[in-house]
Amino acid sequence: MPSTNTHRLAAIVRDIGYVSFGKYGQYVVTAVTLPLLARTLGTEGLGLLSIGMSAFFVGTLLVDLGIAQFLAAKLPTADVNQLRGDYVAIRLSILAALGAALTAGLVDDVESHVHIILLGLFIGGFASTSEDWVLIGQGRFGASTAYQAAGRVAYLVLLLPTLRRFPTASAALLCLLMSSALTVVLTWRASLRSFGRPSPPRHIRATLRMALPLFTSRLLVMSYGQGSAAIYSAVLNAATLGVFSAGDRLVRAVQSLLDPIGFAMLPRMANSAADEHFWRRTTAALLACTGVGLGAAATLWATAPPLVNLIFGSEFTQAIPLLRLEALLLPAAALSSFVTTAVLPVRGDTAGVLIGSVLGTCVAATTLFLTFHTHSVWTLVGGTVVCEFAVALWFIIRIRRLAREERAVRFAGVARA
Repeated sequence: MPSTNTHRLAAIVRDIGYVSFGKYGQYVVTAVTLPLLARTLGTEGLGLLSIGMSAFFVGTLLVDLGIAQFLAAKLPTADVNQLRGDYVAIRLSILAALGAALTAGLVDDVESHVHIILLGLFIGGFASTSEDWVLIGQGRFGASTAYQAAGRVAYLVLLLPTLRRFPTASAALLCLLMSSALTVVLTWRASLRSFGRPSPPRHIRATLRMALPLFTSRLLVMSYGQGSAAIYSAVLNAATLGVFSAGDRLVRAVQSLLDPIGFAMLPRMANSAADEHFWRRTTAALLACTGVGLGAAATLWATAPPLVNLIFGSEFTQAIPLLRLEALLLPAAALSSFVTTAVLPVRGDTAGVLIGSVLGTCVAATTLFLTFHTHSVWTLVGGTVVCEFAVALWFIIRIRRLAREERAVRFAGVARA
């Protein structure tokens, strides 16, 4: 038994490592390419590229609708080819609309920043047509990581000679398009080998109804997560916002490293969805995630001074106490990430995800209102921590409610028998 448990734990850790590298390995590429891009494109070109990359992430959301994890959770019990057929039809339709908008922009010769937005939207949407969600649902994390790594290596290989001949932001984004095509082709080849061709679409409306709350929640989460700095620029001056962003980026980077725990556990949770001990395992996993978050917060608290000085320089020393306060959100963020990635998708609870994001948005809006009056960055950081804990508390309440309802249904079935 101990050896079996050790083997399972090692497998989980291995899969978390795969997902971490596959999902966040792009930051390694960024560390290599950013100095090259900055020196080649200059301030204006790099600014345009930043706009295009922001549009890229919006494009991925517009096409995948935020439902890839929910569909991956359905893989063990659903008609896989029907899921694939419905999903690919929706994604290709949205991608066609983005392609039409890009074509219209090229024909009308729109301004450069509009063009880069349209290009980024299309490339991000194209990247979301991959079948990586199928590999995740199968638990094939090694293959998923390999295909994503191949795309990122291709991006590096393409970028170096392309920028020498065409030093523009559009050229850099086109390199991203071609490298994304490699990942898309590889994942589709894998899914075709495993399941054959997708079935003709039949449940488009049902899929869109499921996607609506998830898509809305993803948009709302941007308001108090990674996109919060842009919103808060309305109430803080540039210098203060720079100090806040220095600490916030480090906290959000650590928070991102906690997300793969849920991704790695998703197929395991899906396979045990009908098990009577599902909620007991869920509780144990939540406690483990919270513990990891506490450890990450303590580490970031202790290493804040050397990290800030090493990465940002001595002029950002004011960010150290702000970083330490914001690091307190990591346990709550780890819990919320696991619930929204590996628990609620398995139970098909789209309403729970949406309510959590609405709650977080309301707390963030209150924080923004208070900051208008105090003009204090401490109000901002404190509100961010309160926001994450409020959302985590909601998810705890939601899970307890779902567990009670399922136990009641189970006991009622036993009583009737």
